[in-house]
Amino acid sequence: MNPIRRGFARVLTAGAAVAVLALCTGGADAQQGPIKIGMSLSQTGGVAAAGKQLLVAVQMWKDDVNAKGGLLGRQIELVTYDDQSNPSNVPGLYTKLITVDRVDLVLGPYATNMVAPAIPVLMQHNKTTISMLALGANSQFHYNKYFTMIATGPDPKTAFSDGFFEIAKEQKPAPRTVAIVAADAEFAQNAADGARANAKKHGFNIVYDKAYPPPTADFAPVVRAVQAANPDIVFQGAYPPDTVGFIRAMHEIGFKPKMYGGALVGLYITPIKMQLGPLVNGVVVSETFINAPTLQFPGLADVMKRYQALAKNAGTDLIGIGYVPFGYAAGQVLGAAVTACKCLDHEKIANFIRSNEHPTVVGNVRYGKDGEWAESRILTTQFLGVVKPGDVSEFTDPKKEIVLAPAKYKTGDMVYPFEKALKK
Repeated sequence: MNPIRRGFARVLTAGAAVAVLALCTGGADAQQGPIKIGMSLSQTGGVAAAGKQLLVAVQMWKDDVNAKGGLLGRQIELVTYDDQSNPSNVPGLYTKLITVDRVDLVLGPYATNMVAPAIPVLMQHNKTTISMLALGANSQFHYNKYFTMIATGPDPKTAFSDGFFEIAKEQKPAPRTVAIVAADAEFAQNAADGARANAKKHGFNIVYDKAYPPPTADFAPVVRAVQAANPDIVFQGAYPPDTVGFIRAMHEIGFKPKMYGGALVGLYITPIKMQLGPLVNGVVVSETFINAPTLQFPGLADVMKRYQALAKNAGTDLIGIGYVPFGYAAGQVLGAAVTACKCLDHEKIANFIRSNEHPTVVGNVRYGKDGEWAESRILTTQFLGVVKPGDVSEFTDPKKEIVLAPAKYKTGDMVYPFEKALKK
């Protein structure tokens, strides 16, 4: 080859190598600075109690990684915004993260209501994310770079009621009728859709099926309407405020169906459980994670011990078991993907997440259709023997909330009917 051509070819080859490196790392300037990870997490508004825990969890993961040298030899910097628990804020915040802040990676947001409006923005910009505790948010979009950190499995809408109806069917005498009541908002309605499917599957007659507006403050009329339908069991899809409102109204009115519970997000939050105290006894909850001897995965105890030491000064949930492990695990999966790919290419990161099993503090996670977990692990639990309102120690005792299903994680037997459980 002509020496000039050989030299030109070497220049082209070197140029191509630099171009590939720039695509993976964002260029030399990006190598010298931190890797920026952007997200919105609710710090105010209706779901702030969960959003605050998740933010502390992600910050803990970031600090742990940075202490070990960072990702790709670079420190991690978090760029976060408060979406104020308002879905309409989310598209603008993620657009800003991507186009103005120019973050390298994305996590979140939290909650179905916030995640659903974020997905079109992520699709437009071809970004990978791991959302936190969103129920079926990608079922309409089928976006292949979306993943979620919640154990709902391949059928997310039914996952929050599978165990509830299976356990109800096992009781003697078996209940026959069900009321389905839910907030008129994304997560609760997805849970209600699943409850309808499970009611039909297990041969229950639906005698009440209505939604209430999320701002509802007085639940006495709602509870009276459900009571008038005389259902054997009641399944509810609820956020924190309506979880409290409905349970209090049930006790004030004296409504005692044979079984009550469902997707009650409020009962994942320690201050709400402390506030309700013995009023939670007998309630059957579709839980994502609890403190149980059957759910002790590598690294979990250390993360929870360190979180709980931070919680009081951080002004967050004192226990945090329902949310913190998932926030930390989302960081673990993203970090593992970046490390394995040795770059920040969102296509490669998504392919790695999709194709591998990921050891995390919530157990080994493998992804399937629509970025949901390949296998469901939603827990069906029951509160029993809670005595003192306002006492956090009531909810650190694994005997006060037992796992009924799945069988692999079971720690106790159902107390039925609801009235009997109230006296337990």
